[in-house]
Order: sequence, then C-alpha cells, then structure tokens
Amino acid sequence: MAGNAAEMPTAAAAAVGVINAAIVALAKAFADRGLDDGIQVNSVSPGPVMTGRRQSMIEKWAAAHKVGIDQAKQMILTKSGISRYGEPQDIAELMAFLVSPAARWLTGEQLRIDGGEVKSI
Repeated sequence: MAGNAAEMPTAAAAAVGVINAAIVALAKAFADRGLDDGIQVNSVSPGPVMTGRRQSMIEKWAAAHKVGIDQAKQMILTKSGISRYGEPQDIAELMAFLVSPAARWLTGEQLRIDGGEVKSI
C-alpha cells in the first residue's frame, strides 16, 4: 500500500510523499526480482478513503478552519476534484482482484484507485 502523495507531493505531506514514492519503487524492484520465481508484486495507491483516520483528519481540519464537519468534508472533497470519498470496500475489491487468477500477468505495477484525484499521466 502506497498513496497518491507519491504523485502529488506537498510541503505539508513531504515525508508521506517520499515514503509513498519509496514504496512504489520498492514494489517495482521486488517485482523484477520475483519474475524468475513467478512472484507478483504490485503497489496500490488509494486516494481519499473514508476511514476512521480520514474522519479524524477532517474533524481536525474543520476545527482549524472553524467550519462544520459536513462543510469540511465537502470542501476537502471539492478540492480533491472527485465526486465522492472512497470506501474501504473499494480498496478491498481491488486487492481481491490482485490476488485472483485474473491478475496472473499483472506485476510491477502501481495501481491508483482514487476516484480520479490524480490528474497526471
């Protein structure tokens, strides 16, 4: 598991961006190493998923900006440029696919699942 901060680094989340980029690079290196043994390695970079951690971040952001939690949720969502927050189930379904026979030729990839948050190629 990596994250979109690898592609969208910010000063406020510089450490997270570096860690995410390192996870993606490490997964690619391990995938190359696993080719001879038939071991697949991929990384998954989710966008904003509504978890307890995300809710806590939104609550802190709302307090810091003196807005209500619902207003903060919408403001952050709008800033992200997506139509909704992801749900844990969205990520779980991608992970289930990655360990299924249908993904048998998928290795060394970074899969973004972010509702379209990252606009770059």
